Amino acid sequence: MNIIQKVSLKNYRCHKEFSLDCNRSTTLIIGENGSGKTSVLEAIYLALRGKSFRAVDSDILRTDEEFYRAEVDLIDAQKIIIRYDGKTGKKSFEIDGKKTARLPKKNRYPVVLFEPNNIYLIESSPSRRRDYFDELFRQINANYSVTLSRYNKALKQRNDLLKLETVSKDDLFSWDILCAQYGAELKRIRASVLEKINQRMTDNYREIAKNEDSCEIKYTGDVVDENTYIRELAKSFEKDRILGYTTYGAHRDDYRFYFNNKDADGSASRGEMRSIILALKFIEAGILEEETGKQPVVLLDDIFSELDDMRQKHLVSNFRNYQMIITSTNIPANMTANMNL
Repeated sequence: MNIIQKVSLKNYRCHKEFSLDCNRSTTLIIGENGSGKTSVLEAIYLALRGKSFRAVDSDILRTDEEFYRAEVDLIDAQKIIIRYDGKTGKKSFEIDGKKTARLPKKNRYPVVLFEPNNIYLIESSPSRRRDYFDELFRQINANYSVTLSRYNKALKQRNDLLKLETVSKDDLFSWDILCAQYGAELKRIRASVLEKINQRMTDNYREIAKNEDSCEIKYTGDVVDENTYIRELAKSFEKDRILGYTTYGAHRDDYRFYFNNKDADGSASRGEMRSIILALKFIEAGILEEETGKQPVVLLDDIFSELDDMRQKHLVSNFRNYQMIITSTNIPANMTANMNL
């Protein structure tokens, strides 16, 4: 099913005017680096998720222009128009003639975004892994985004107080309660979704690699109730006061990839890491469809340059039932380009 029918851009990054018909189940955009291929995917992501995966709106606006406009035609004649005014700094979404400041939840579609830096997720920093999984959990669980936002606000207030020389436990108590309330919920959601992912990881990996190796993702966070969370914050008070920030909580969690019961960062080869990430992406698509009831759009940004022929074939084969929009610097085997930039 083709969810995206057409994309039209004006003053969007390097594109003065741009239009693309997505009339195939697979759309391939070919162009040199810097030609604006990723910007097309960014605009689609913005229309489906309500935000960019790359930058703030002022960075998207083409140099020396006053506004940008992205128009995406969807299935069933639905149209989403995003406008950004460079003078006021305001962005609006128009869905079938109705304007809103944010993209309503009911109009959001799930997206599987595969970027080259995803390949290095296993060996990247904990903060990058948190960002990656936070975005996935936002799509899977309707409450995750709000809970994470509230947690981060409460955490910032707590950290601001910790920077004061006269801070006491009593000063932090109300923020401890909020951090515990939202932090415990984040931990619960994270562990629950990872359990679903891990139920499929090894089978998906073996289908790609054609061997009997195993893999899983271990969540380093402890799933606790709110009272235990509050006690842990109280225990770390002296250390937190000295350091000036909160050392315990959901913001410190990590996701470690394991290969044959060993940390994959150090035990898995580069090819094995790529197969693990491919397996994760295939699982993402399936879980997103199950949890949202909507078929995700698959955006593949210049990923073929990072994969050998065998993994390229698995990528295309496993996503064959989804609409794929792909960017590349050259035409992969057995594929033809819809658009050359």
